[in-house]
Amino acid sequence: MKRTWAFTMVIAVLAGLSAWGWHSALAPLPGQAAPPAQEDLAVITSPQNNAIVRGQLPILGSAMHPQFQFYKVEVSLEPVGGDQSWAIIGAIRNEPVADGQLEVWDTTQVADGSYSLRVRVVRADGNYSEYSVVQIVVANTQPEQPTETPVPEEEPTPTRIPTPLPPTPTIVIEQPALPTSPAIPGVTRTPLPTPSEDEGGFDFNVVPLQTACLYGAGAMLGLFILFGFMAVLRNLIYSVIGRRDQ
Repeated sequence: MKRTWAFTMVIAVLAGLSAWGWHSALAPLPGQAAPPAQEDLAVITSPQNNAIVRGQLPILGSAMHPQFQFYKVEVSLEPVGGDQSWAIIGAIRNEPVADGQLEVWDTTQVADGSYSLRVRVVRADGNYSEYSVVQIVVANTQPEQPTETPVPEEEPTPTRIPTPLPPTPTIVIEQPALPTSPAIPGVTRTPLPTPSEDEGGFDFNVVPLQTACLYGAGAMLGLFILFGFMAVLRNLIYSVIGRRDQ
């Protein structure tokens, strides 16, 4: 009886320790949050605000709620004029989406322009959560901008060092000696006078100038004597005439 009671006590202790160990293993560590419940998400991750789109456009995001009923993706031409201006893209979806594709928008079915997109998650009680992106520009008729291809950098061309040319040889031209004229008997060769460095290029002779000056002085002296003689002669004539009158 005592052995049965002791065995039962051991089993109970082991069971208690086992349960405590499992509880400790499953309990979150200090500072670690418990795993979250299903979130309330209504978000569009692509496209984003101010995107330029064309053709078939996948709309990515999340649409979920603990009381999820359905979600829908809608589009409206800007400026938005209330709920009546929104149109459903695709269809109403009854399955939640977590970080996936919500819809595909065929932008070729609308005119080019600026649009707003929104996702609305409707709950079982009729309330809803929504998220919008704005200024989504549809540009199907405009050409797509080409992607610039990076130009590979050219390797620098190695600088060529020119090979030095050999020194240019100096050319010496020897003039042949002029033959000496043979001596002629009875003829003495007088060398030409070498012009002096002090002499100028213009040879001025003063002798004719001196002669002209002398002739001019003589003529002036002759005229002076002639005028004196005529004055004396005139006085003499006047004196003779005066004596006759007396």
